[in-house]
Amino acid sequence: MSLQAAETHVHAKRPWYRVLYVQVLIAIALGALVGWLFPHFAQNDWVRALGDGFVKLIRMVIAPIIFCTVVSGIAHIQQAAKVGRVAIKALVYFEIVSSFALVLGLIVANVVQPGVGFSGQADATAVATYAKQAGEMKSIDFILHIIPDSAMGAFAAGDILQVLLFSVLFGFALMILGERGRVVGALIDDLAHIMFGVIAIIVKVAPLGAFGAMAYTVGRFGPQALGNLAGLVATFYLTAIVFVLVVLGGIARIAGFSIIRFIAYIKDELLIVLGTSSSESALPQLMEKLERLGCSKSVVGLVVPTGYSFNLDGTNIYMTLATLFIAQALGVSLSLGDQLTILVVAMLTSKGASGVTGAGFITLAATLASVRPELVPGMAIVLGVDKFMSECRALTNITGNGVATVIIAWWEGELDRDKLNAALAQEVDPADVETAVTTG
Repeated sequence: MSLQAAETHVHAKRPWYRVLYVQVLIAIALGALVGWLFPHFAQNDWVRALGDGFVKLIRMVIAPIIFCTVVSGIAHIQQAAKVGRVAIKALVYFEIVSSFALVLGLIVANVVQPGVGFSGQADATAVATYAKQAGEMKSIDFILHIIPDSAMGAFAAGDILQVLLFSVLFGFALMILGERGRVVGALIDDLAHIMFGVIAIIVKVAPLGAFGAMAYTVGRFGPQALGNLAGLVATFYLTAIVFVLVVLGGIARIAGFSIIRFIAYIKDELLIVLGTSSSESALPQLMEKLERLGCSKSVVGLVVPTGYSFNLDGTNIYMTLATLFIAQALGVSLSLGDQLTILVVAMLTSKGASGVTGAGFITLAATLASVRPELVPGMAIVLGVDKFMSECRALTNITGNGVATVIIAWWEGELDRDKLNAALAQEVDPADVETAVTTG
């Protein structure tokens, strides 16, 4: 069957209402409507459980998927030097792009000044809770934190950095074994396929998760929750859009592909993230799609998990923008030196934030407590609308990590240009076409 015939076959087999991203989009709209019209019902624990439960279903397989993909990626590499080379390139890229995100947030906050003229009151209880969490985060030594007390403990806690460290060590050990480790390597490859199969089953209930999360959010905070903070929310969204289209778009253009077509290619994952406010919820699917896009398995297995801790562009924009917003709202003047300090501190504290919803807010607390402790009470000002910004953080994070993986694969000479061009030019998911070809 030809590719064109396969695409026709797919469209004939899958009416619009059975396409996942359409279902998620409808669920988000219905959730917002229910939250607005029936706020008491939307705040029901069972409605909230739909969204939280879906995220937990995804998170339960994140650690084993990362382990399998990282170990498999390293084990298939014959030269250990290559792992170090890919890791160094990835970290250099992460730091450069993260700096762009942080600086962009500062520039926009200074120019637009969304917090000037704002009058708000702080919730002392909420502030005390987040200040305590910020203090705990600040006191943890980062190097010791990524070393788990036990290998199984890292998996049980779901700590991505700890799992990543153990996976790298396990992968190197398996690679050194050579032929003696082939059976274990094959077993891990099979286990990875099983884990992706589990994800494929879980994703079928994504519309329910998106509905629950959106209904609860709107019902809990209401449309008026934006209030005077609408300017901050709008500024953050516009800044993130500029970052994706201009910064990431420029980087993508250098590598020879369109950021718009890339976004269209991962639209399913973006809509799942939009509904759950967690970029981790689409991590397994993103990794699989990047491989089909032409990125080598080893690069995907190393770059994507690392990027979820080291390449959080949306979180970086949020931290500098929100910090200056709070300072402006409280009438605290920040000198150029203070703002440069914010850049440095935010670069470090952001490395501890994962793609879990709400992590950006905790990271903001750590940044404020480290730079200007008197700004910490002002966090309650943005507490009510943080949920509305978490979606944008997650969307920017996952897009940034996807682009980063393609760039590193291109930089490393492990990007299949034919696959890339073919996948981005298609109007249907390559997996559907492959299925149609196989079954047709």
